[in-house]
Amino acid sequence: MEALRQDDPRRFGRFTALARFDEQASAVRYVARDTASGETALVTAARPELAAVPVFSRRFRAEARTAERLAGGWVSPPLETGKAAGTPGDGPEPLWTAAGYVAALTLDEAVGIAGPLPERVVRVLGAGIAETLSRVHATGAALQGLAPGTVLLAADGPRLTAFGPLGAAASAEAGPEDRLSVRLGYLTPEQIAGEEVSAASDLFVLGLLLAYAATGATPFTEGPAEGASRRIAEDEPELDGVPQELRELIASCLAKDPAERPSAGTVAAELALEGAAGLARGGWLPEPLAAAVADQEARVRALEAPAAGGAETPGTDGAPGTDGAPGAETAGPGGIGEDRGTTRFLNTGPRPPRNDTPTTQLALPQGAAAPPPPALAPTAQQAPAAPGASAAPGTPAASGGAPQPAHPYAAPAAPYAAPGSVPPHSGPTPYPAAALPAEAGGAGAAGGGPMVSLPLPLAPAPAPDPGASRRTLLTIAAAAVGGLVVGGGAMAALGSGETAAATDDKPAPKPRRTLPGQAPEPRWTYTHPASEAPPLTAAVWQDELLVLTGESQAAAVDLRTGKRRWQRADAAKGQAALAAGTDLVFVASPTEFLWLAPKDGKVVHRVRYTEAFDDLAVGPLAGSSGPVIWFTASHTVTVKAPKPKKGKKKGKDKQVPEAFFLAYDIVRRKELWRTPVPAGRAPGTPSYRVAAERSADILVRQRSASLTPAEVRAAKRKGSVRSFDQKTGKLLWTKQYGAATPEAATAGDEDGTLYAAVGTDLEAFEADTAKPLWRVEGTEGSVYGTPLIAGPLVHTTESSQSVGAIERESGRLVWRRSTEVPAPGNAPSITLSSSEKTLIAADAVQVTAFAADSGERLWKFQDIGAAEPKGATVSAPYRVLTVGKTAIVQRERSFYAFPVA
Repeated sequence: MEALRQDDPRRFGRFTALARFDEQASAVRYVARDTASGETALVTAARPELAAVPVFSRRFRAEARTAERLAGGWVSPPLETGKAAGTPGDGPEPLWTAAGYVAALTLDEAVGIAGPLPERVVRVLGAGIAETLSRVHATGAALQGLAPGTVLLAADGPRLTAFGPLGAAASAEAGPEDRLSVRLGYLTPEQIAGEEVSAASDLFVLGLLLAYAATGATPFTEGPAEGASRRIAEDEPELDGVPQELRELIASCLAKDPAERPSAGTVAAELALEGAAGLARGGWLPEPLAAAVADQEARVRALEAPAAGGAETPGTDGAPGTDGAPGAETAGPGGIGEDRGTTRFLNTGPRPPRNDTPTTQLALPQGAAAPPPPALAPTAQQAPAAPGASAAPGTPAASGGAPQPAHPYAAPAAPYAAPGSVPPHSGPTPYPAAALPAEAGGAGAAGGGPMVSLPLPLAPAPAPDPGASRRTLLTIAAAAVGGLVVGGGAMAALGSGETAAATDDKPAPKPRRTLPGQAPEPRWTYTHPASEAPPLTAAVWQDELLVLTGESQAAAVDLRTGKRRWQRADAAKGQAALAAGTDLVFVASPTEFLWLAPKDGKVVHRVRYTEAFDDLAVGPLAGSSGPVIWFTASHTVTVKAPKPKKGKKKGKDKQVPEAFFLAYDIVRRKELWRTPVPAGRAPGTPSYRVAAERSADILVRQRSASLTPAEVRAAKRKGSVRSFDQKTGKLLWTKQYGAATPEAATAGDEDGTLYAAVGTDLEAFEADTAKPLWRVEGTEGSVYGTPLIAGPLVHTTESSQSVGAIERESGRLVWRRSTEVPAPGNAPSITLSSSEKTLIAADAVQVTAFAADSGERLWKFQDIGAAEPKGATVSAPYRVLTVGKTAIVQRERSFYAFPVA
């Protein structure tokens, strides 16, 4: 961090800037605080000269929307977006976005302080990044936001801070006619070949980052600088310094063929099977880094808003010879260096000897400039630079200032040529440029204009300086790739417009690695139409249909193909669909029971509540077994006032709710029994849930939200279970179990055992006597969710994001595993596959599959919802249904059919 400069904005909406966090190619990041609430934020403010370019403004906002959709886990939630106020001068006010501040070091800072990072740190770092990437890749998009400066190391795990090419760019400059020149931070083999960026491209960059974190150097650096692009495209990575346990995985990420790279979920699983959060638990940073993070946090807490007009913060002068030494300076737009009028906040902790001479900007201490590499030599074939074109990193700046530090694998902006002009070109065909998508997550020309490819010759570089490390020169040979110019309505990708001919002697691709944790390919996906409201319920009918009900209609999706078969408005707002025999679909709507034909959704029978149940208002279904459903219902009756005594006035009649618990046969369409029960909270219908079905009775819990205040007081904050006779509906008994509350998760089995969450523990009781049988301690500060009974095991779920298995008879803990969700929340819902071999946990963040007998994590799945830049943020939890060897995963409108054991 460093103090604010004189021309820095002082206000960002409700936030007051306190200090500069760091400087990026396209933005400056500030530590800021809401003085009213004390909330501290990390504000990313676009450079004013870039914010004035319309295409930059659009892309900046698109990447901010991507951050909103990814919020949670290892992405700090965005707090606010807007324009800065109080910017001195007449220039445009910069765009900005604020996210929650977390004390952390960038990856390049961490390597600068501690050198190569220990294996455990690399595992946590890679697993955390991969977990976020898997959420992005589930939509078919690529993140393109990975770079050493966009990955942070915090006390509890890594954080991502860039969500598109702008955030991770090595350089971004405004040009004439509202054009934007961008140098991409990293190159991949497919970008060098001019192919489209995909999710696999993120995995290649992740491999580069992990190799850098493990060794302090980048893996394609040995050799002449002018051959760097060829080495990236053709050579095997240099991974001798990577720990043996990580080498194979990182090498697979760096595979030349994108199809051979593992998925993000696979990488996360192999690096940390228990998840990044689980592996980081108890502390994961080496002492020097932990001390630096703690020091940063203490300094941020001590920061105060600068006085009006002030540009410096007293008491933070850097000592000579440190990174904060006044006077250290690099020139050139976008360069990261010292301002003579500012002071740097120092990191703490000793710096061990470096493993190499300064190699690239990645391996330099924070704030130090890379040694100036030799400039590209002009040749007769090289296109002349247009007036105002910026110099490539590592060459003298256009203004004649000091050289800019070079980013490894950076793709410097090439000399700009106006659309339609073609510079002379007689040299070898250069590698085509990497194309920056017009919007985050997409590809194509900005504003829908055409994409123009301009020739750019590749000039040979002079011999490197013998005194400089070869790693310093890697970026020079990238001068012909990755640069682009974006204008208002057209994109000019600077590079060859020719397409290389395919060769017949290309070796056959290696089989893709399949590692533990790799999510299976879905058999099909289905997206509910945007013209309809998201489904309210989903149910499987006869292993044939997925029946969805919504506000306007019900619809059926073929379970074999994922194609919609029919929709029917009659069944709008219906409850879960059930099989009524073998040939009808039963749906309970708000006003009637419906029986639909599975072929076309046509209504075959209907029973209106007003006719069949004496005007009862039918509540939610409590449960079902075969053809029998159980539900509650109520109506209001008038209770006449008693006859007054002589000389007294007659009292008023009262309107009193009267409630019932009913059993109904949906095949015979016949009510089986009706039992009076206490009325619930207004309007009177209690909400029941069948906790267990036994041969003679059913055990029922009332949901706490439907209890009246009088019932809660009478129960003294303890929950109760009711037993109803299966044949007659007669209430047999009502019991309480230990200190289980009305909200406590409860389930029972057919053998007469009831399992209930009591405090942080799970206890088993004899259902008929309430006698305690055994108790299993839970995670501190956690609460058990509803357990799932299967065979000899009770499968458990906890709000600490753990699931497990317990022996039903003894209460012995068989296994307990984390789902990897970083923050605690509600306990995941758990589902078993039809074979009971796979346990699937679903929450608001992800779906995780485990082997039911051993707890081995099999795979996980995440979906961030709409991938479009203007798509709505999806925060709905995941839901899972199983049928045969398929698990149907739903998140709001999206459905995925995964194969399961």
